[in-house]
Amino acid sequence: LAGAPLGSRAAALNHHAAAFPLPAGADLSRSALVAPLLDLPLAFLREYLAEKKHLGGLLILLPRNISAKNVEGNNDDKGEPKNVLAELEKLLMHEEVPFPVYFAFHDDNLDNLLADIRKIASSGQPASASTGGYKLVVPSAEPKKVSSPTISNIQGWLPGSKGEGDAEQLPTIAIVANYDTFGAAPALSVGSDSNGSGAVALLEIARIFSRLYSSPKTRGKFNLLFGLTSGGPYNYNGTSKWLRSFDQRVRESIDYAICLNSVGSWSHDLWMHVSKPPENPYIKQIFEDFSDVSKEMGISVGIKHKKINVSNSRVAWEHEQFSRFRVTALTLSELSTPPEFLESTGGLYDTRESVDVESVMRTVKLVSEILARQIYGLRGRNIDVFADNSSLAISPHYIRSWLDLFSRTPRVAPFLQKNDPFIVALKKELSEHTTDVHVQNDVLDGMFTFYDATKSTLNVYQVASVTFDLLFLLVLGSYLIVLFSFLVITTRVYGPIHFCKHN
Repeated sequence: LAGAPLGSRAAALNHHAAAFPLPAGADLSRSALVAPLLDLPLAFLREYLAEKKHLGGLLILLPRNISAKNVEGNNDDKGEPKNVLAELEKLLMHEEVPFPVYFAFHDDNLDNLLADIRKIASSGQPASASTGGYKLVVPSAEPKKVSSPTISNIQGWLPGSKGEGDAEQLPTIAIVANYDTFGAAPALSVGSDSNGSGAVALLEIARIFSRLYSSPKTRGKFNLLFGLTSGGPYNYNGTSKWLRSFDQRVRESIDYAICLNSVGSWSHDLWMHVSKPPENPYIKQIFEDFSDVSKEMGISVGIKHKKINVSNSRVAWEHEQFSRFRVTALTLSELSTPPEFLESTGGLYDTRESVDVESVMRTVKLVSEILARQIYGLRGRNIDVFADNSSLAISPHYIRSWLDLFSRTPRVAPFLQKNDPFIVALKKELSEHTTDVHVQNDVLDGMFTFYDATKSTLNVYQVASVTFDLLFLLVLGSYLIVLFSFLVITTRVYGPIHFCKHN
């Protein structure tokens, strides 16, 4: 980041395995430490990084269900995996880590391996070339710089209906969500909540409004613009490039934009984040619309104002990029405060188990009802446009299917090619419900430099001790000496043996 090295700086691994508990004063410079997530003391890791102690490598074993509470009743003091992993990931991303760090999920093979490593350690003889044990080998090449990382923005339109003789350009409402992620282990950064939930909510809003806009009789007098943006973890770099690509008249036609961020794990409270003061007449009207519909739904929407500083490159919310172009916008999120840089970006702990379909459905319902009341002049009227069991009902099956797909797909932008199957799938899905679908490919700004090698194969070797090798060599040598002596004695006793050819 701006020339400062962050994260793990090595990939190759070739060391004997070690595990907790460690003997006092243990030298781990030639050891690969294997540790279940909840057995790895963060204080230990902080000490090694702060004091620049040498560690051969680190393999962290993750539980299959990261969002589950710790089921071992006697280990409550270790905390929940999700919280521990969030702290660990923060440490690994904001510090320079001189040794390779790998993650793997618990399975029978790794659990048996860990048990054997601990058994060897309990004997008081740590694994080494002289004592034997297990050796962990990752034959990885030196990571290379990712040149010109690409970000891809996907947009689609639902054009409104003009009246006869109406020459003025229709106003536009934009619904936007970033779909990419970032984390300490890119191959595991699926971001189910941040921001898979926001992207899935956008797709469902596009689907149900496409039904209204498919008929001239129910097509509104607003254009609807849907944008799936990339570069979200990097100050919403893709959103900035997307807005910059618009003709000025298009930007000026945007009445306001709703940015959806982390809306998959809330039950009652949502927050509307804005850059303009809440006293602003337009912001006040939008917030009243949210308040009216939320009260009918039995939920709460609060408002948070954060003034932007255009001289500061840090962009905490996506709507702030709109504000920099003087476009009214808001971010709707379950998060009450802006996340810190490179946090809440879909890291290791943000998995499918952390998101529920009902939360996304409530978000879609809230936004869709607000849009419908503005587009069709229904403000102040308690009309359920998207009622359950109607043709416009929100589909839990659709939302669940897309949440499942997002939760299986790592989406760290620098490692997504512009023709990646996932980007192709998003474009295809948006094309099913909107028109003029377009993918904008651009290069991520040069403040960030990324390196490849996001996934590797771990080879585990059970190695014999030097003592065993010496004993084996002694036995083999003795055998050869005996064999040689026997042959010499036999030859001397019987003398040479002559053979005659028989014709």
